[in-house]
Amino acid sequence: MLKREGYRVGDERVRRLYREEGLSLRLKPRHRRKFANLLRALRTAPTGPQQRWSMDFVLDSLLDGGRIRMLTVIDIFSRYSPIIETDRSLNGQKVVRALERATRHCSCPEVIQVDNGSEFQSKALDAWADAHHVKLDFIRPGKPVDNCFIESFNARLRDECLNANVFVSLADARRKIKMWRLDYNEHRPHGSLGNRSPQEMLSQFNSPRRPPCVQILK
Repeated sequence: MLKREGYRVGDERVRRLYREEGLSLRLKPRHRRKFANLLRALRTAPTGPQQRWSMDFVLDSLLDGGRIRMLTVIDIFSRYSPIIETDRSLNGQKVVRALERATRHCSCPEVIQVDNGSEFQSKALDAWADAHHVKLDFIRPGKPVDNCFIESFNARLRDECLNANVFVSLADARRKIKMWRLDYNEHRPHGSLGNRSPQEMLSQFNSPRRPPCVQILK
């Protein structure tokens, strides 16, 4: 990030200052043996935006102890997040309304990858997907690793926004979470994207079939 902003500074110095200021957000790694799973579903990697989205839920609380829930959505190819819907509760109908807003300025994705939660198996979402020719790809029950892209996104949201802020009201939570999402989309470089931000990735990607999804919910 510093190099992208024009600062000339060594990596070791940045790491030292990062540790001294107590800015480390890394979680303690869990050492677990990994086993090959021959039954794991093989999903085709997307070759462009709007081919495969992924979505999930995140829970948090307000200052007064009230619970809030977030629907997080990302485009797997570009890592762009078109929307984070924040509310006190989210059912199937609210998920559909959030997707309607997320697809207002671009075409619907071909596939949305989800877990087996009741909201994602609702009649409202099933009807919306059928009407918009979107396939709902359900991961294996109890296997969040199958939805690793949204899990990684949710971990960043938790570490960098939810754990770093106090939300005094639902409106305050929506504002701060939206600010984080816009910064993530517009300024966060990703190694997997050639150190480009998600919006830079979309802006540089030329698709003859689909418009770049860079104007969603500014």
